[in-house]
Amino acid sequence: MSEILKLRTPAEADAKRPSREAAMEAVKTLIAWAGDDPDREGLKDTPKRVVDAYREWFRGYDENPADELSRVFEEVSGYDDIVMLKKIDVESHCEHHIAPFLGKAYVAYLPTDAVVGISKIARVVEIFAKRLQTQETMTSQIAHAIEETLKPRGVAVLIDAEHQCMSTRGVHHKDVTTVTTQFTGAFKDDVELRNRFLKLAGYG
Repeated sequence: MSEILKLRTPAEADAKRPSREAAMEAVKTLIAWAGDDPDREGLKDTPKRVVDAYREWFRGYDENPADELSRVFEEVSGYDDIVMLKKIDVESHCEHHIAPFLGKAYVAYLPTDAVVGISKIARVVEIFAKRLQTQETMTSQIAHAIEETLKPRGVAVLIDAEHQCMSTRGVHHKDVTTVTTQFTGAFKDDVELRNRFLKLAGYG
């Protein structure tokens, strides 16, 4: 199994985590470092809320994409063309500033003998998004997880996202999006097929 699909169990992940109390103390330290009083009334419950939010935002560390892709359907009447999901919500955080980046993912694959439930493709995107990420890494992880588990004839992934580490800090450029792509198998080898995917996604 590749490193992409090799994940710690929830018990192993919890063993590596600091305690909830230690995490809340860290949040209080950051509030104080920002210049405010973590003990004032409006901020007293903020550490708890932040820790709860982190468990939601980064729950992808406790989930395995292979589990989502393990059940397939073989009764497809010989269908062997593109299966594509468009405009899957991407809500992730960059690993450099822990700032959100938000956008859409377009994912397609060419089935061999079976297909997977369409919601499972969206779940794979969500699992990788709910981690500290770079958009480039996440795009590659999604493509290769689908490729390794389903063994399709090819996978295509496009992500278009706006990064708040660029729009709310640093250069402060709003409305600039980053587009990343990853192609495997037939999508990588066949220019016409790749262009067809891009056209279906609205980028051709």
